[in-house]
Amino acid sequence: MPYVIGIDTGGTFTDAFAADQHNRLAAAKTPSTPPDFAEGFLNAVDELAAELGIGTAELLAGTEYIVHGTTSTLNALVTGDVADVGFLTTRGHADSISIMNLEGRYAGLGPDEIQHMARTAKPQALVGRHRIKEIDGRVDYKGAVVVPLDEHGVREAVRELVADGVEAIAVSFLWSFRNPAHEQRVRELIHEEAPGLYVALSSDVSPRIREYSRSVTTIMNTQVGPKLGTYLEPLEAELRRRGLTGALLVMQGSGGCVTAKDAPAHGITTIGSVLTGGVVGCTRMAAALDTRKVISTDMGGTTFLVGLVVDGRPVTTTSTVLNQYTVSTPMVDVHTIGAGGGAIAWVDPGGNLRVGPRSAGARPGPACYDEGGWEPTVTDADLVLGIINPDNFLGGRKKLDVDLAREAIDKAVATPLRMSVEEAAAAIYAIQNAQTADLVRKVVVNSGQDPREFTLYAFGGAGPMHCASYSRDLGVKEVVVPLGSTAAVFSAFGLAASDIVLTAERSQPAQMPVEAATVDAVYAALEAELEQRLSEQGLAFSAVAYEREADIRYTMQLAEVSTPVPGGRLTAAQVEQVGADFEARYETLYGEGTGFPDAGLQLITYRVRAVGTLPIAPALPDHPEPAGRQPEPSGVREVFLDVRAGRRPAAIYDYGSLGTGHRISGPAVVEAPTTTVALPPGADATVDRLGNLVIRFKEDH
Repeated sequence: MPYVIGIDTGGTFTDAFAADQHNRLAAAKTPSTPPDFAEGFLNAVDELAAELGIGTAELLAGTEYIVHGTTSTLNALVTGDVADVGFLTTRGHADSISIMNLEGRYAGLGPDEIQHMARTAKPQALVGRHRIKEIDGRVDYKGAVVVPLDEHGVREAVRELVADGVEAIAVSFLWSFRNPAHEQRVRELIHEEAPGLYVALSSDVSPRIREYSRSVTTIMNTQVGPKLGTYLEPLEAELRRRGLTGALLVMQGSGGCVTAKDAPAHGITTIGSVLTGGVVGCTRMAAALDTRKVISTDMGGTTFLVGLVVDGRPVTTTSTVLNQYTVSTPMVDVHTIGAGGGAIAWVDPGGNLRVGPRSAGARPGPACYDEGGWEPTVTDADLVLGIINPDNFLGGRKKLDVDLAREAIDKAVATPLRMSVEEAAAAIYAIQNAQTADLVRKVVVNSGQDPREFTLYAFGGAGPMHCASYSRDLGVKEVVVPLGSTAAVFSAFGLAASDIVLTAERSQPAQMPVEAATVDAVYAALEAELEQRLSEQGLAFSAVAYEREADIRYTMQLAEVSTPVPGGRLTAAQVEQVGADFEARYETLYGEGTGFPDAGLQLITYRVRAVGTLPIAPALPDHPEPAGRQPEPSGVREVFLDVRAGRRPAAIYDYGSLGTGHRISGPAVVEAPTTTVALPPGADATVDRLGNLVIRFKEDH
C-alpha cells in the first residue's frame, strides 16, 4: 500500500505526517535532536509506523516518497558552519562582495536600526580576501566575448585554492547570464585540476542581472551545497538500509521539492525548506475550504512564521536577505521572528522585559521540561497561566513541572521587575502576542493587502494557544486552527502534499515593448531547460505545468515587480497587456498614483516555474458527526486568557469529544493530543467539516 510521508525538522520538534492512497492518515511529533537532526528524523518515522500499527521496515518499503523540510542549510549559514570556499571572479572585481553594492550596513535591518548608523556594521565576509582570485576574460553586456578566457590563469588559481584547503569553488563572472561559456569552461578546468571538487556557477545558480547579489547567491550556494550533501547522503543511505524503496525529496523555499540527489547542486534553494511546508499546507486547505485569501501563521518551539496565500497561490519573492546579504533566488515569502514557545523571556539592562529571539530549543528546552533548562520561556508562562495542562503535554507523553516554570520566571523576570510570578507570566504572554501581531500586520500591509479580507490559519504546537490574542486586533474575518488529522503537524502535512517545483530564470533587460518573438524564444529556452531537469528527477508525474512571469520595472527605477505572463506563443497585444498588468500590480503594492508611466517600462528578467504534480495527494478527511447535540466540558480550571479579563474560570474541552458543528464559547481551552487551543472571552469556536476549530470574535470585545 503506497504511502507518502512529510517530515518537518524544526529547531525544537520534528513533525511527521503520513497518508496512503486510501487516505489513511497518521501524525507524530518527536523532539528534534541537534546537532544530529537525522536521529530525530528517523525517530519520527518510527513513531509514524507505530501510529499506523506496522513496523518501520513495512512502512518504508511501501513508501512512494518522503518529503523532508530541513534546517540544514539555513542553520549552516546562520551559524557559519559552512564549507571553506574559494571564489573566482572577473579581473578587477574581487572587492565587489566586500563593497556589497553599498547596502551591506543596512540590508535586512529595520528602520530603527538603520537610523543608528554608528551602531551598524557590515556582516562577516563570505570569503577571505586571500581566497578570491581574479581571472582575465570578459563578456560584454550583449554576451559577446571581448577578452578571451585565460585558461592558464584559471588552472593556477585553482591549484592555489586547493593547496589552501578549499572544499568548493564558486565562479561568478560579469554578464555570465548573457553568455555562460567562460564559466562553463572554468568548471571543466576545475574538474581537470581537482576531480570531484564541488563547483557552482552563477550562470546556473542565479542567471540574473546585478553582479553583487548574483555573486553572493553563488557563494552561499557553494558554502551549503557540500554540507547538504553530507547530511542527506547518509540519511538516505540509512533509510535505504531500513527498507525505503521510494524517493527521498527535499523541500525548497520555492514551495516545491526536488530529489535529495539534485538538492545539493541547488542548495541555496533549500534555505527556506523548513519555512514553507506550512504555507503549502495552507494552500491545500484553502482549496478544500474554498478560501481565497489566507494568512499562514506557524508558531513552533523556536520561531513564529508568517506567509500569505492569495487566490490559491503562495505569495513569493524573488530575493531575500540573510545575514545582511542579498540572496537572489525565488522563494515563498515567509517572514520569521524568534518568538516560538521556547522563546526566552529576559530583562534588558534598561529594565525592559523582552521575549526572544533566543530560544531554549529542544535541548535543554523550557525550564518546565526538567531537562536542564533554567531560563523562562513562553511555554513556561503558558503553563503558569493555566493554559497548558501539565499532565497533557504531547498527549500526556511528557509531564511538565509547574514549580520549575514558576522558579525560572521568578528569578529572571518577577524579582528584577518587582512583580508577582503570575504578573510576570502575564507580561510575557502579552509581549509575545503583541510582537507576533506586529509581524502579521507588517506582512499583510506591506504586501498591499487588507487584513479584513483574510482568514488567518494558526498552527504549530504553540500557535493555537496564542492565535486568538495575536489575531483579534487585525480585523481578520476568522481564525482557523487546523486540527483533525493534522493537529500540530500541519507543516508536515504541507510537505507530504507538495509537488516537484523547479525554477529557471534569465535576465535579458530590454525596453518595452519587446517583440513577441523575442519573448517566446526566451521562454521556450527556459521551458526546455526545465523539461530536462524534470526528467532527471526520475519520478512519475500525473501532470506537468509551466508558469511564466517577468520582472518588470519603470525605466531606471529600482522596484521590480514580478508579473504573470501567459503560456504558449504570444502576440504583441499579449505582451502589451503584461506591461499593463505590471502597472496595476505596482499600484497595488505601492499605492494609487505611485507609478511613473512616462518613464516607460523595462522587462528585466524572465522566469518559468515548472510544477510536476506527484501522483499521491493527501486529502483531508471529513470529521465525524457529533454523537450529542452540545459538547460537555471535561472540567473547569482557572486560566489567564486575556489581559483585560485576567485569570478566571475556563471550561476545558477534550478535542476528541468534539464533532462537526459543535460550538463552544470563551473563556475556554480545547486540549488536543499535540496542541492546546485558547479561547479568550468574546471568542466563539465552531468545528468545521474537516475538524478545524473556526474562531470568530464578538463585536463588543
